[in-house]
Amino acid sequence: MKTTIFSTHKFEEPYLVKANNDKHHLKLLESRLTEETAILAAGSKTISLFTGDDGSANVLEKLNAIGIQNIALRSAGFNHVDLKKASELGIKVARVPAYSPYAIAEHTMALILALNRKLIKAHNRVRDQNFSLNGLTGFDLNGKTVGVIGTGKIGSVLVKILHGFGCKILAQDVIENENLINSYNVSYTDCETICKQSDIISLHVPLTSSTKHLINTKHISLMKEGVMLINTSRGGLVDTKAVIEGLKTKKIGYFGIDVYEEEEGLFFEDHSDDILQDDVIARLMTFNNVLITSHQAFLTKTALTNIAETTIYNLDCFEKGKVSGNEVS
Repeated sequence: MKTTIFSTHKFEEPYLVKANNDKHHLKLLESRLTEETAILAAGSKTISLFTGDDGSANVLEKLNAIGIQNIALRSAGFNHVDLKKASELGIKVARVPAYSPYAIAEHTMALILALNRKLIKAHNRVRDQNFSLNGLTGFDLNGKTVGVIGTGKIGSVLVKILHGFGCKILAQDVIENENLINSYNVSYTDCETICKQSDIISLHVPLTSSTKHLINTKHISLMKEGVMLINTSRGGLVDTKAVIEGLKTKKIGYFGIDVYEEEEGLFFEDHSDDILQDDVIARLMTFNNVLITSHQAFLTKTALTNIAETTIYNLDCFEKGKVSGNEVS
């Protein structure tokens, strides 16, 4: 089956090629899917999208007009695709529901440790032959209260890691995980209580209408002075302008993100020769207690292998008219 792969990155291409094993004709494009680039999928029945591709209603109509019948997402999230419009047009959509919760949870822990122990600043100092320890004081994680908002696959792995560090763990989720309660002494509560009591807060919920800007001015005002806030889930969970105000007043003492609300067209690309047009992230980058990675939490060999293999499996099912179990609607 001829499939156009949008937003193909060099880091994933060999994994896709190996998983495909010449079963499908893959048209690998570096271009992001937009209204202008949709025509590049002409001749294909299926397209594959990454997180930064535009699957809005207008784009889907253009894809439908050139015969696209299926969309294979190379991600767990699907908020970048208008599923209602896809259903109206008869376009099937499948995703990669889980590729490696360990990859995301471990990257979350890396952000926490790097911010706490000021590893980036320390590394840069040593490279300049400055071996002073002034300004590098961190805190023991042992005994600290960490709020984990969302205890699905990723949040559950993070809980286990944090438990190993000796943290007291508060959690919030619509479904309480009894194993986490019994094995890791997790206390489930509400978001407001987590904001009031946590030294560190980490977000692991999907982006929906009810979770958009979950972290806003109101919730920030409830947080402890100097709280650490981490987001490796979805950029839209955080009102970034409110966080900037929190950083300026020192209510937020540390901010680590791997996702950003306006990352489309920015992350995954080299803009080193460009003038940064996004004033919000430009302001974030001026704080020395902010650590930003460009949506790389998933980037492990295990995760890339699982993403590629599940994507090809979804293509197999599209071609054979079978149910993959990965469909979203």
